[in-house]
Amino acid sequence: MNAQQKWVAYYTIVVKEVLRFARIWVQTILPPVITTALYFIIFGNLIGPQIGDMDGHSYINFIMPGLIMMTVITNSYANVVSSFYGSKFQGNIAEMLVSPLPNWIILAGFITGGVARGMAVGLAVTIVSMLFSDWQLQNILVTISMGLLTSILFSLAGLVNGVYAKSFDDISIIPTFVLTPLTYLGGVFYSITMLSPFWQKLSLFNPILYMVNGFRNGILGVSDMPLWLSYLVALVFITALGSFSLGLLNRGVGIRS
Repeated sequence: MNAQQKWVAYYTIVVKEVLRFARIWVQTILPPVITTALYFIIFGNLIGPQIGDMDGHSYINFIMPGLIMMTVITNSYANVVSSFYGSKFQGNIAEMLVSPLPNWIILAGFITGGVARGMAVGLAVTIVSMLFSDWQLQNILVTISMGLLTSILFSLAGLVNGVYAKSFDDISIIPTFVLTPLTYLGGVFYSITMLSPFWQKLSLFNPILYMVNGFRNGILGVSDMPLWLSYLVALVFITALGSFSLGLLNRGVGIRS
């Protein structure tokens, strides 16, 4: 395939993925916006004043970056895992794998779709957050880049889940028993400095902690982690999961067998 044909193939996959969630925005974009608004009302407006300031910011401002990142993570992951498994269930992926289309373009197309949904929901939640808090953006490059890296990472994780899933029930196991606990324990609602030394050290093994703190650094200028470490963790996991995902597609794991 020449460059133009590859671009057309990639563009087609991306358009399909974007239209897939955009057509049903009431189910894909609106619910996380409403849920996050409830978080702001309950934790920010009702409980926040009882907690007071955290790291020099009001509690509602402190949790705002984490809530945005939580929606980016869950929606990037959910979009790819459901789309890929649905395509696998219908046999579309097998047809794509036996075509002249390079597997890395298939991977890039699905990941771009996941990033598009994650960033779209993140933007919508960010707009809603302005109704509840008075935060001021500190570094737009750090904010956008950390959001993109996180979205790419969990889109890749969603694809891995989709590859190994054997039923529609399997695509909900990881989000329920792994992703949700790691997100809630990733510093969304608290600073790890509040934890005992043992739990602080244990929290360092949670990759979401670095994403949330990197994003918080970009928005508020405060973080429990060095910014370079947040980027390093994100890039390492993206490289590892990207290579692993491409290897799965090349071998046809869960598809050709």
